[in-house]
Amino acid sequence: MSVLIIVFLTAVVALFSGVFEHGKFARYIGIFGLIIALYVSFMPECAFFEQYRHMYEYTANTALFTKISIVTTLLLFFLGGFAFSNHRSHQSELYALMLFALCGGITLFGYQNLVTLFLGVEILSIPLYVMAGANKTDLRSNEASIKYFLMGAFATGFLLFGIAFIYGSTGSFDLYKIQDFGITHPKDVMFILGVLLILCALSFKVALAPFHMWSPDVYSGSPSLITAFMASVVKISGFFALFRLMTIGFGGVTAEWINVFGVFLIITLLLANVMGLAQTNAKRMLAYSSVSHAGYIGLVFYGMTSLSTYNLAFYLFAYSLSTVGVFMCLIYVEKLKRETSFGAFKGLGKSEPLLAVVATISMLSMAGVPLTAGFMGKFALFSQAMNSKHGVFLVFVAVLGSAVSIAYYLRLIIAMFFFKESTFKSSEKVTLTYNIVAVVVIASILVLGVVPDLFAGMFGL
Repeated sequence: MSVLIIVFLTAVVALFSGVFEHGKFARYIGIFGLIIALYVSFMPECAFFEQYRHMYEYTANTALFTKISIVTTLLLFFLGGFAFSNHRSHQSELYALMLFALCGGITLFGYQNLVTLFLGVEILSIPLYVMAGANKTDLRSNEASIKYFLMGAFATGFLLFGIAFIYGSTGSFDLYKIQDFGITHPKDVMFILGVLLILCALSFKVALAPFHMWSPDVYSGSPSLITAFMASVVKISGFFALFRLMTIGFGGVTAEWINVFGVFLIITLLLANVMGLAQTNAKRMLAYSSVSHAGYIGLVFYGMTSLSTYNLAFYLFAYSLSTVGVFMCLIYVEKLKRETSFGAFKGLGKSEPLLAVVATISMLSMAGVPLTAGFMGKFALFSQAMNSKHGVFLVFVAVLGSAVSIAYYLRLIIAMFFFKESTFKSSEKVTLTYNIVAVVVIASILVLGVVPDLFAGMFGL
């Protein structure tokens, strides 16, 4: 909770900095606060907060996912100076809302209680509804905001209805008491119905098909930096919340929901990758790519071992790095060309080779090409899933999906590198900050792809 309070106070200060100079200091305040929060996340929890353990517990896993989300948010803040240059009148609000959403994510990493889960989901979601519509004069951004809000409210209804059923059958909101009830009453109809309703609600939050309908429109209509935040930090928060709930709270009735979840994964892996092939816009393609990755990450529920949480963390961090790498390239192109079609990227490799290389390595990592962090993440999850009853078929579908995904990633790579004429002017150069972030992302993806054990050392495990 020390980290949570620091991030919250940073958000408040960043918000009020907008009173002066149109909030140009908000980004620096956010970066400074996040660095302090990251430092504190490596420390033991303050003894004062022990009294709140029945609601929020800062375990080793909570610390790990908190560090991953803070590092990802920090990288995105470094990109914000260029990305938000046309939002000068309300920069401070956007940075503050990102930090408030991160507070919701941190809440989801340590919740012990369904009430805390609900609070975390809403604190994470409500700022996103506002940020999606940050381009006030763009109809697509307005559409993204209202669509996300309406669909999010619908999913929240499912979540609350499910929590009501769970409380009605168990008489408790506590995860461990719910787990005990599931073990002793595995066939309780009201309980199982509550489990399935909550599973559907959280599947919406992580964009698992068939609850992904909002994702392509919201991702393509939102400002690109906000889309990168949704695809990385929000995905980390949503998946760990789902993982924690299904393995602890509903671990006693796994047999009742695991097959339903398997159907969600199959639909996700097939539909998202096929739809990704049909896209002519890089941003929409990356939206479907994000949906497909929800399918790969979902394999963590099959053949579970003591290393499952670590495998989940590694994959989410590798995917988040790749997301930052691709979106920093997309932000640059969108800013100059005011569009994100594949044609807009033609010749980028000639004018900005470093930016094109970071996007290429990131997409190869997303596709699971060897010697990248994404490959090691997929290998760990696929190997684990192979040991379960239905895991072999799911892994086959996932490998098929990965093979298809290479095709639509290659379209963007070809556009960047294999056109002789560059459509970019030599005077339009990226900032030093972008080059530094690009080098950090490339190095991290390649080093973790060759020496994955370094991940444990990076996050103090």
